Amino acid sequence: MTPSDDAPATGEEPLTLDALQRDILLPQIQAFIDATTDPPAREVYLTLKAAVEAMEIAPAELQARMGAIVEVALQSGRIRRLFGPGAELSLNALLQKTPRGREIATSLRELNRALAKLKGGTVEELTAALRAPGAYALTVKTNACQLIIRFEPAGVRVESVELALD
Repeated sequence: MTPSDDAPATGEEPLTLDALQRDILLPQIQAFIDATTDPPAREVYLTLKAAVEAMEIAPAELQARMGAIVEVALQSGRIRRLFGPGAELSLNALLQKTPRGREIATSLRELNRALAKLKGGTVEELTAALRAPGAYALTVKTNACQLIIRFEPAGVRVESVELALD
């Protein structure tokens, strides 16, 4: 049984790449191979490179390593700059199928579930605050509760919820 192209991979099954993703990823992985002097790390990147060349990534640990490379390349703007917006969209879709992408999707589902509870309430206050470099909090205060949403490089999450117990 093979997952559909739209469904995220579970990590148990190989993650299949298309030719565009392969062609974008190979030079990125080669850069990691060229930069490392640690033999075990080099071996992991060489294994990943071979899997990308074959357009099939397994096991989950290799998918996670590839996901980290994809995430760095996307965050830096390198993919869009070198390959264009189509390549960026393709790698964003690929990232969503990696273990990291599934973590992000889970955190977004949880946040959306919390935000849905605010529907119909009256927003009384919205504030933003710096928690740490690269980490921010958005406080949403309604007539029924106060929700603090944390945004950080690792993702987004509900930091706290306080209910009005009037």
